[in-house]
Amino acid sequence: MIEAVLALAGLIVPPAFDFVKKKFIKPENDTAEQTAGTLATTSPEVLPGYIDGMAKLIAARVDLFNRDVIGTPSQWVVDLRACIRPLAVVIGFGLLAADMWSGLALDPASRGAIIVNNAAWFGSRLK
Repeated sequence: MIEAVLALAGLIVPPAFDFVKKKFIKPENDTAEQTAGTLATTSPEVLPGYIDGMAKLIAARVDLFNRDVIGTPSQWVVDLRACIRPLAVVIGFGLLAADMWSGLALDPASRGAIIVNNAAWFGSRLK
């Protein structure tokens, strides 16, 4: 019974969170493009400085995101990083199948964690 509740929660929570976020939290109307457009019409002399500052900010964010990558990673490294979560879901399904049909006995906490992980992955795909 608890596994069914965990699976439903994992399926429902990500789309419900996105719905609540879109419905009740107003998106920011002040984007970098809108600011640049306003500056172009009101103060064109400061626009080059603003564009330069935004370019440096974006470059810093990219460097922060890729802080563990030195140089350009190989394609197999990129592919490996992309398949970690789907692979965890496949292994989770394998463990659950082994728990149901063979002598493997998962404790309830492990079973619950696997179910929540798999259901949350599928729930994040529902849009």
